[in-house]
Amino acid sequence: MAEANDVYRSIYQNLIDAGCDQQTAEQCMVFAKEGRFTDMLPILVRHRKVLLGSLHESQKQIDCLDYLLYKIKNRKQEDLKMSTTLPKIALGAWSWGAGAAGGDQVFGNHLFEEELKPVFEKAVECGLNLWDTAAVYGEGTSERILGNFVKDVRRDSVILSTKFTPQIAGSSPDAMQQMINGSKERLHTDVIDVYWIHNPMDAPKWTPDLIPLAKSGQIKTIGVSNHNLAEIKRANEILVAEGLKISAVQNHYSLLHRSSECAGILDYCKENGITFYSYMVLEQGALTGQYNETNSFPEGTGRGEAYNPHLKELTALIDELKIIGTRFDASPAQVATAWAIAKGTLPIIGVTKVNQVEEAAKAAQIELTADEISRLERLGDETGVHTLREWEKEM
Repeated sequence: MAEANDVYRSIYQNLIDAGCDQQTAEQCMVFAKEGRFTDMLPILVRHRKVLLGSLHESQKQIDCLDYLLYKIKNRKQEDLKMSTTLPKIALGAWSWGAGAAGGDQVFGNHLFEEELKPVFEKAVECGLNLWDTAAVYGEGTSERILGNFVKDVRRDSVILSTKFTPQIAGSSPDAMQQMINGSKERLHTDVIDVYWIHNPMDAPKWTPDLIPLAKSGQIKTIGVSNHNLAEIKRANEILVAEGLKISAVQNHYSLLHRSSECAGILDYCKENGITFYSYMVLEQGALTGQYNETNSFPEGTGRGEAYNPHLKELTALIDELKIIGTRFDASPAQVATAWAIAKGTLPIIGVTKVNQVEEAAKAAQIELTADEISRLERLGDETGVHTLREWEKEM
């Protein structure tokens, strides 16, 4: 008798666990005690159908919820893509401000907010929103001027690129954090869109310091500048081990200086989804057609010392830039910029005047033929001018 009671209790508990209400469970227990188990079957089958209906409804609800989650996550990714979509041209602020390695010493300029605000406003109007600067440019004045403009626009409307320069880092174990803190303060931002190691001096030592900056959300994209192919690969190895990667390389690249191409860096970047930023595409003005033997760069400046001795050798190349430009109603500077874009690079064009921004915007629309590209490169090689600067090396 005790054994039978245990069986009945087990059946009753099973019915309750299956979601049967008390009335259904009691009816089934009457049949069970009378041995009429086949009479229980229709009741249990009906209950099973109810459970399946509930299950299907729940699954529909889960599917709807999953779709909503997918849309939200996908929208976040799309928003991120939109906010970081790169224009064809970046604008450089190296010559903004004054001080060591700044606009006055390198370029012979003395430009500050009053002169440069119309330049920034024109860039906004033209849709050129990627700005390149560095803490070292003018001892931070370039960043400060740019930041004073950035704070007056929507932060997500501009892409900010700045750099960690090892030579001014000091010996603190938190040197990179300290430098980016200064950059963020001057640029009026909590996040740097593209953060670079400016040159390969002790790069294996500094590269790991990028990792906490990226993982804490202080930087979106990691880049290296003035690195050769072996140094780029080594930096990438360090980052990949932490789930990160090099997303940008910035080297000197122009019609006078194509060592990054010859060394295979452009190919490596293309194969690995890395954006190659080309700086000094216009050789600090030497390829604009504005300077020649009778109108040279200011004496006592970095670019004057680098280019004035070679202006005669550049004549044939400048003439060809002008000839090609007639097809597009474009200046030599625009054609040289279009060449850099045609080579798959993102040129950084220094701007200090409104018309330079307008020219840059138009240059992004120029498409050169393969023959024009070939002629320009041949004439560039024939100049024999190789303007490696003091911070650079052959790639």
